[in-house]
Order: sequence, then structure tokens, then C-alpha cells
Amino acid sequence: MNNNETWEIGGKTLNSRLLIGSALYPSPANMEDAIKESASQIVTVALRRQAAGDKGEENNFWKIIKELNIHVLPNTAGSHSAKEAITTAQMAREIFDTNWIKLEVIGDQYNLQPDPFETVKAAEVLIKDGFEVFPYTTDDLVVAKRLADVGCKIIMPWGSMIGSGKGLMNPDNLTAIRKQFPELKLIVDAGIGKPSHATQAMELGYDGVLLNSAIALAQDPVKMAKAFKYAIEAGRFAYESGTMQEREFASPSTPTVGTPFWHQFS
Repeated sequence: MNNNETWEIGGKTLNSRLLIGSALYPSPANMEDAIKESASQIVTVALRRQAAGDKGEENNFWKIIKELNIHVLPNTAGSHSAKEAITTAQMAREIFDTNWIKLEVIGDQYNLQPDPFETVKAAEVLIKDGFEVFPYTTDDLVVAKRLADVGCKIIMPWGSMIGSGKGLMNPDNLTAIRKQFPELKLIVDAGIGKPSHATQAMELGYDGVLLNSAIALAQDPVKMAKAFKYAIEAGRFAYESGTMQEREFASPSTPTVGTPFWHQFS
């Protein structure tokens, strides 16, 4: 971030509050340019990543990820049970040499909603196994409580369905989670479609935003990455500054009392 503000997550000190995905870009080179322009210091990668092209392109992808020299957050995308997610996480730890894992256990293939029961079960096992778990969940306060109870220090509720671009469907739910867990790191993950959505999430007091499709599928991913970088900065500045409260009535920005000032010079 341009203001050089630092924050901590998962034992790492960072400047950027944008977490960025590595899928769906037109090319590995385009992905590289977008990630650099975003100034993000955390990139998510799937162990089960599907190559969009030939083996050479796939090898180039991993070469770029390594040379970006930023923190890699492997994910368990594609898992549909706690057992499957745990196995994937253990493999990812060996491959990427990190105890970070973005925990995804999908419960419904239609809206890609995470399975709350399997997610909590997997999180508990992984935390006992020494992982720093970044669990993807819905904006359900009770599920967030269960994840906190098993030891999660980070929780990542969705804004809306993965890849939907709908933004924050239930800002009141997200606000309730933020108020309930002031000590946890909270990241809005999924559903962000516009920079204004990211700004809104940050204005609610969230610590960061994780997104992929909104940048990768833009007509100009590199320029969109820059837009999100500044949107997240703006939202954080607004939260720290204290936004004004909404009113049910009008209030003039320039109050007028008594004689117009120009009469004093007549």
C-alpha cells in the first residue's frame, strides 16, 4: 500500500491488504503483470490446478509464481469432504514448503457454497497438525464461531457466491462477524466483482479482500488490478478515518445563520 501501513496475518508482516488469485488469466504473462500491478503480497494457487494450455505453459506458470517472490497460499479447491481437504493440504505443505492453507470444502456444486460441517472438521484437524488455516466460509456467524472455537485465527467469509461478481449480499452479516471477532483476521473471499465492492468490504473493517475473477476476467486485467489496489487502500483509509453516520434527514454542509456575509461589505 502506498501509505506504507503494515499489518500481520499468519505470522507474516505485509503492506498490501489485497490477496489475489492465479487462475483464469488470458496467459501466464498477463497473470504476472496483473499481480505485480496489484502490489499484492499473497497469491493463491490450487494444487489441482488445471492447465489451460500445453505442458510448457504450465511449467512457465509455476516458474512465474516462484519468481514473483511473494507468499503462496495453496488452496484445497475441488475438495468435497474433510478427508479430501486434509490430504490435499498435507500434499500442498510438502510441495510449497508452507504451513499456510486456504481451506475450501465445497458442499454444493450449484452455488459452490462451502460445507460448514466438513470445513470445521477439517480445520480442527489441520490446526492440530500445525497448519495456519485460512477457511473459506459463508457469512454465517454461527459457523464463524465454530471455526474460532477450533482455533482458527483467520476467517474468510464470502461476499457472495464464487465468481458471481454480486458483491456483498449481506453486509449486515459481515458486520456482525466483524463485531463478534475483533481480534481475528477477517478476509472477504469470493463474489467481489467491482472495485467498489472491495472498498465496501474494507469500510466494514475487514482486514483484507481475496479475489480472482474480477481481475482475471476483466477486459484489461492489469489495469483492473491497479483499480482494486487503490480501492482497497481507499476503503481502509475510510474505515480508519471513521465514516459519517447515515441520517434520516437533510443537513446543510454550509449552515447559514443571521445576515448574509456580503451585507457586511455593503
